[in-house]
Amino acid sequence: MRRMVNGVLAIALFVGAPAIAAEYDADNTGRNVRDRDDRAVTPGDQGGSEADRELTAAIRREIVKDDSLSTNAHNVKVIAQNGVVTLRGPVKSEAEKAAVGAKAQRASGVKRVDNQLEVEAKK
Repeated sequence: MRRMVNGVLAIALFVGAPAIAAEYDADNTGRNVRDRDDRAVTPGDQGGSEADRELTAAIRREIVKDDSLSTNAHNVKVIAQNGVVTLRGPVKSEAEKAAVGAKAQRASGVKRVDNQLEVEAKK
């Protein structure tokens, strides 16, 4: 009986998958092109100093412990280079963008925050 239930569930999920996929635009070519620009800061640009690593970790802890933020906000990219923090990724609202930016700004050792977070378009 359990195998049959699992099989029925798998079929139901498979049949529903195209409808779910159709809700989202899978083309992120524009973002990929932007990220290949030599001026774009990506996680690969994370500073290697202990101070930059500690700064990134401190900001990440503050973001993750805030249960009012969405999963997307919890997963933003935090990149520190010589005390300059770049924030990248999608968030649900302008309020989340501001909240994450404020957490980064309050961290000890931050010289400047470049808040590049993108507010998701309402569907």
